[in-house]
Parts: sequence; structure tokens; C-alpha cells
Amino acid sequence: MKRVRTAIITAGMAAVLGGCSQVTSLLDETVATEPLETEEYTEAGPQLEPSETIEAFPETAPEEDLWETEGDGLRLIVATDIHYLAEDLTDKGSGFTYAVEHGDGKVTNYIWEITDAFIAEVLNERPDGVILSGDLSLDGEKASHQELAERLRTITDAGIPVLVIPGNHDINNVSAAQFSEGERLPAETTSPEDFLEIYQDFGYRDAISRDPNSLSYVYEMNDYTRIMMLDTCQYEGTAQIGGMIDTDTYEWIEEQLMDASEKGMNVLPVAHHNMLEESQIYASNCTIEHNEELIDLLEGWGTISLFLSGHLHVQHFANTDDVTEEGIWEIVTSSLATPPCQYGVLFYGDDQSFSYHTQVLDIDTWARVNGIQDENLLKFSEYRTPFLENVFYNQAFDLLEKHKGGVMPDGVQEEMSQMYAIANCYYYWGRAVEIAEQMKESSTFRLWQEYGYPSLQTEYLEYILDEATRDYNTLRSGESME
Repeated sequence: MKRVRTAIITAGMAAVLGGCSQVTSLLDETVATEPLETEEYTEAGPQLEPSETIEAFPETAPEEDLWETEGDGLRLIVATDIHYLAEDLTDKGSGFTYAVEHGDGKVTNYIWEITDAFIAEVLNERPDGVILSGDLSLDGEKASHQELAERLRTITDAGIPVLVIPGNHDINNVSAAQFSEGERLPAETTSPEDFLEIYQDFGYRDAISRDPNSLSYVYEMNDYTRIMMLDTCQYEGTAQIGGMIDTDTYEWIEEQLMDASEKGMNVLPVAHHNMLEESQIYASNCTIEHNEELIDLLEGWGTISLFLSGHLHVQHFANTDDVTEEGIWEIVTSSLATPPCQYGVLFYGDDQSFSYHTQVLDIDTWARVNGIQDENLLKFSEYRTPFLENVFYNQAFDLLEKHKGGVMPDGVQEEMSQMYAIANCYYYWGRAVEIAEQMKESSTFRLWQEYGYPSLQTEYLEYILDEATRDYNTLRSGESME
């Protein structure tokens, strides 16, 4: 099953990593420098056999009540890593399409429709607030931020507050770019001042406190709960992938925790980067540097039970106490731009109890109601799973060819790539527990052990299967996670 490929846009482990790596961004540097041979690309495409193992997400309309509302509290919608691209920044041509299909799984070719469908569901559900935890733009294009803000204004105009913070892609990103006639060209970047001005009405203007040293702030949702939006990004000069919190901001955080405690209020912290090492593979670029200092600070106050983050693009959660699970829970919501294109539904009680589950966007219904003609959108529930599987197949095939090119028996590279694609899909969805044991016992896994070493990609696959001990799409405080 020979594939004709015009460019290899991944390198080493960067191709394996998704949300935490700018190297696997849709606008990867190598896309700009490799020639785009349109005819070859169109003929080839990903040669992926239909999977019998992978199960598409069922397309179901949202329940009448997404929240469990026993007791008093907040009904919140949590979304992250939209990676919005302004429509004027792409001609949607062959270069753009190739980059999407060989990227890190974001459905950037339909990001405008995904965003509008999300906004429609928010307006229908009318939560008490919407939290967007960073990577609002694809790669920090100023036009992308401006266009997204205009779309989000539909929510705030309906009286629903939207709270945002930047992600590592959003500010001073040298990868900010646009696509035109197969070329990647520079686009205007976003400064911290630009970000603040563009999103002034999305948390900042009504904040009860602003950190003078970052874009962090505190927003009071009701008489019982404050949301602390933490800017963990490093963008002095140029954007970096990893996150950290400087000393002055730690002092501000402690002041806010003290003030909340004195007033008997809860604090719900939100960051782009992860507080905990949610993934051993992604830890160096996803976990906040010196995270133990943040954990100690937050655990020192009795006002916190939950921490929200994104960045990973993988649906996941963990506890600061991994033995008793009686510490602070961190929930990482997967990227809204990556199939199945879902968001978090959170009921956060005035007593710090919480109930969280994911909700898959019903794009099929949205497309039908809005008179959309594109069959991929009308049948998005059938489109999205093969789309993501194809992207991950391409990642594995490219890396295996580089690692063991020409020495594998016929068909082995394709078989290994398909297994990797299925495993990575389930991992991103927080559902790898459903297929882990079956895959470990398969003949294809033995092929990985025979032909995949020594490679970081093999270690990644093994990690996915070993780490899969639970479903990460539902979490309720006080329940055993066994």
C-alpha cells in the first residue's frame, strides 16, 4: 500500500505530541519550505483501511438538563484549545488541506462551523458562565483573536459571561501565519496588550482583581464562588510551549486566596497548562514548571476542590493525592477543535462539590437547522472519527518510514500505523481503557515491539495502553474512581 507524499511535516517525537507541541502545529515551519505537488497529493491521501475496532461517537441531542442540580451552585460550560483561524487567513487550498490532514488532529478546515455550533449550544443551554482556558487562536494571529471575539460576543450579548485566558499559542507567536496559493506567509501577531484589548469584555473588565504582572484575574461568579483565571504562559519576547508562574504572581495568588478565605468564598482556579503531570509523555511541556509550589499553595487553603486546564488536547483528570484521591482534582478538557469536538459540562456547588461530564457537539443537527449543504457537516458524526484516525495514521506512517524505511515486510507498516491511529484516538477521547487489553494481546502490538524499537513512538503507544485504567469523561466529587 504505497503512499505518495509531498512533504514530511513531522520530526521525531514532535509528530507524536499534539496539544503541547508547537512543532506539530497546523502551520509547521516545514510546511512552508516543502514544495506542494497538488496532483500527487490529491491522488494519494491517507491510505487507511476502514477500522473494525474503532467506534464512532453516537450522535445524540443534548439532554434536557445537562447539569445535575442537586443543591445550589454554578452551571458552567468549559471549553479549551479552540485554535480558531480567521477565515481571511486561508484560501482553503491544497497547502491548507494537506497541513490539516497531516497535522495534530484539529479539524481546522471546519473550525468556523465548530465554533458557531458551540455558541449555539451555549445559547440553548444558558449556563451561568462559559470558561475558555486558552489557545483561542491557531497560532496567535491577531485577526483570529479579533474574529473569534466577535463571534463570542453573541454569548455575552445574551447575558452569559465568557471568561478567557491566553494559551501558549496566543501571544507573541512567531508561527502566526496565513495560507495562500500553497504558501505559508507571515500574519500579524498578538501582543499582551492586544490580547487584553480584544478580550476586555470577556472577564477582564469585570474582574474584581487583576494581577499586575500577568494576564491573570479573579472573577466573582456569585456570593459563594470566585473563578481564578491563571495566565501560565511564557511570551516575553516570543511564545514558549511550556508554562510557569513567576514569584510576583504567586504572591498575588496567595493574596486572592486569603481574601476569599476571609470572606468564606470558594475559589475555582483555571489555567491553560496542567497543574499535575497528567501524562508522562507530555509532562515537560504541559505541566507548569515547579508545579509543586502551586500545589502546596492551593492545598494550603480549604477553599479549593477542583482545578481546570487544557493544553494537552487529551481528555483526562488526576488528583493531587494519587493514593487516596482526597486532594484537589484537576480536570483537563480535550480540545474543542479535535474530534469528537466536545466540551465540559460542570456543576460546581456552593459547598465545593462538583459533577463533570463531557458533551459532544451535535454538529449534524446544527448544520441541518442552519441549512448547511456540506455533507461532511450534515453527517459530521460520521466524518469526525475517520478524520482523526487518518491524521494519526499519517503520523505513524511517516515516522515508521523514517525509522525503519524499506526493511519491513509488505503491509506491516500500514498495519502498525492503523493500530497506532486507533490507540491514539481512544487516548485523546479519554476512552483508551475500552481497547487497551485487546490491543496488548494483539499480533500487531507484537509487531510494534519487533519493528518499533528503539523509538519514542513505541514508548508512546505502550504508555497509552498501560495508562488506560479508567474512562476520563465523567467525574463526580466524593465518588471512588476505582
